[in-house]
Amino acid sequence: MITILPIREIPDIQKGDDLGKLIVEKLGAQGDEFHKGDIVVVSQKVVSKAEGRTLSLSKITPSRFATEISKETGKDPRHVEAILRETKKIIRMRAGHLITETRHGFICANAGVDQSNTSKTRDVVTLLPKDSDASADRIRKTIHHLTGKAVPVVITDTFGRAWRVGQVNFAIGVSGMKPIHDYRGTRDMYRRTLQVTEIAVADELSCAAELAMNKADKVPAVVIRDYKAPRGYGHATDLIRPEESDLFR
Repeated sequence: MITILPIREIPDIQKGDDLGKLIVEKLGAQGDEFHKGDIVVVSQKVVSKAEGRTLSLSKITPSRFATEISKETGKDPRHVEAILRETKKIIRMRAGHLITETRHGFICANAGVDQSNTSKTRDVVTLLPKDSDASADRIRKTIHHLTGKAVPVVITDTFGRAWRVGQVNFAIGVSGMKPIHDYRGTRDMYRRTLQVTEIAVADELSCAAELAMNKADKVPAVVIRDYKAPRGYGHATDLIRPEESDLFR
């Protein structure tokens, strides 16, 4: 049976905080410790804060282009400017929505620039980590150093989906596991050979973790126990569909 354990009492994260160390300490404070096969899932917001990936809107002078977009979207032009600075390409802009391709290659709203759960003031936004896979790797190595346990780490963010209503958590950083379980070439229960089935395991773990995180419960990390993650190494960018085969771009 798979268990999802919220890691509670993690304080409001500041730049320079060691997330791996905090996760180990707070799990121990709950009377638990890491088991073989555990997986840690961490929200992007605390990773960005720890890495100083925050920005004060008061320090931004919006460009003319950002000002024009703000008129169409109803957003603060300074917020739009922050989005544009994190954007590789604008994918869609309609009815107040700004869908972009980030410099990492993720397709999401507002290039992941977000004000929720960031600061008591409305002036601060968070940006996505510069390299979420590297961020996950640092947390994984810290946990291994402190506990001796090889624990895969997944970093998540909330994205919308072009063909479904509502948002879910997606993996934007992965370390210590393969993000995809490839069933191609194996046989189903009726002995048919599977041709195209690839399960985005890192995304499924991200969605499962969100059930224990919620948005206002101050649970930025969870442990998923008794799930056999695909062995090996990969990156969250392995989950990005190439543009030439993406029917929605």
